[in-house]
Amino acid sequence: MWSVGTPTDSFYEVRAECTDDVPKTRFKIKGGKTLSERRWHAAFSPEGHLDISKTLSRIYRGGIHPSIRGEVWEFLLGCYDPESTFEEREEIRQRRRVKYAMWKEECRQMDPVVGSGRIITAPLITEDGEPIQDPLVLLEANPDKGSASTTEENCDGSVSNESHDTTLDSASSNASESVNKPKGEVIREKKIIQWKLTLHQIGLDVVRTDRTLVFYEKQENLSKLWDILAVYAWLDKDVGYCQGMSDLCSPMIILLENEADAFWCFERLMRKLMMWALEYDPDLFTMYEEPLDLASEKGEESKGKVKPINQFGKFERDNMKCGGKNAEAPPISVFLVASVLKDKSSKLLAEARGLDDVVKILNDISGNLDARKACNGAIKLHKKYLKKANKT
Repeated sequence: MWSVGTPTDSFYEVRAECTDDVPKTRFKIKGGKTLSERRWHAAFSPEGHLDISKTLSRIYRGGIHPSIRGEVWEFLLGCYDPESTFEEREEIRQRRRVKYAMWKEECRQMDPVVGSGRIITAPLITEDGEPIQDPLVLLEANPDKGSASTTEENCDGSVSNESHDTTLDSASSNASESVNKPKGEVIREKKIIQWKLTLHQIGLDVVRTDRTLVFYEKQENLSKLWDILAVYAWLDKDVGYCQGMSDLCSPMIILLENEADAFWCFERLMRKLMMWALEYDPDLFTMYEEPLDLASEKGEESKGKVKPINQFGKFERDNMKCGGKNAEAPPISVFLVASVLKDKSSKLLAEARGLDDVVKILNDISGNLDARKACNGAIKLHKKYLKKANKT
């Protein structure tokens, strides 16, 4: 199935009615270049130490084979230290799964929809913490008390409800029955109010995320995505939830079967984004781990050791060749933006008559961006920057 030259589209099965709306992938499996399952397993020592330098080199040349993408990402995002053993990683994995289950249960205590296999798409409380008594809200919070509606997200983003009228009638009936019942408890804690107000926003994004994929036709996969984002929003109160985070988390759900593993991969990705750290850094694991984590004890011992230059990404290697890490140097994201703008400069100069035109042009290319071309352009601009910086 995964022979040389095969596009990887088929790994992410697309709904038949949406095939025309999905752009074809530019990535194809390249013999001798793509990191294959065999090469990946061969990169580990008998104890489990990963030769990250060879792995990075092959990934840069030919990408990652779809069948191993999830487990490779766990290393690239800093979930595990390449110098750790199989036993150490399994210990970390199990400890993290327990921790995630604990956090998820904490969220479930605040809202029973978490972990129930359902999602929320309507606000449950007001900004003052008062429960909302709207019939549809009550039905969504208590679906067993009414007939279920069949809600389907179409390829164009529209939503069809096959039993909408029946659902409304049932919801109204249930609402009438609850008039004489005591209202739900008013929430006073601001942090809980803020979290519960984001739950329906997460739900609205989840039902629209990767809607062309067969994978998300299953309710359990939608709820898994919603649960992870809900738990993350509770834990990271500074960030909470922002539109688009569901798109970042979705690949983790698809590639990693265990929900807790997908959560930790997403959590590491968010840390990288907050740090503008788009490249692999061998110190990621040490930087990310909490001081009380068992694995960080080993990390403290190796923190002072200088890592070989070939364990860093290409961008950082260039920085190090020019005198080591420079805290004042712009991150790679700056050069990526500059690369895209440079590539589209002629179009922008010819067609843009104002800021609105610029935004429209950039929006048009966002879904068809050649990532490899943009990265190569960023590396070239970075080298020019380093040459000029060294002369001054």
